[in-house]
Amino acid sequence: MVPTLLASTLFLLAGLHFYWAAGGTWGKHIAIPEVNGKPAFSPSRISTIAVAFALVGAACVAILRGFFLFSSFPGSPAHWATIAIGFAFLLRAIGEFRLIGFFKRIRGTAFASWDTWLFSPLCLLIAFCFFFIAAS
Repeated sequence: MVPTLLASTLFLLAGLHFYWAAGGTWGKHIAIPEVNGKPAFSPSRISTIAVAFALVGAACVAILRGFFLFSSFPGSPAHWATIAIGFAFLLRAIGEFRLIGFFKRIRGTAFASWDTWLFSPLCLLIAFCFFFIAAS
């Protein structure tokens, strides 16, 4: 059940990134960190698509590791990919100590609020799910 919920969440997030890459604006204003009321960066269409494909890849690894016996032994490429993806999401949850993550210094913006209450906890949960899958 964990791999299914994890993959579903990652596919949903990938779909949101594809939507943004196609020009969609819903939710975009809260998804980018702000400094002095202005976006800290402006993600390109290509980088947004790259993130979407990375999320699709992570979902595929969760499915592969969670359901197929040939990839479920420790030391397999799927096992190490599962651990690596878990660490990537863990690092995202911790953040870079300025704009993103639990330990960010810049607070009081729409992004910071959403990051504290949804984005970082979700990344932490995703990381733990990948570690759970890797350990099972």
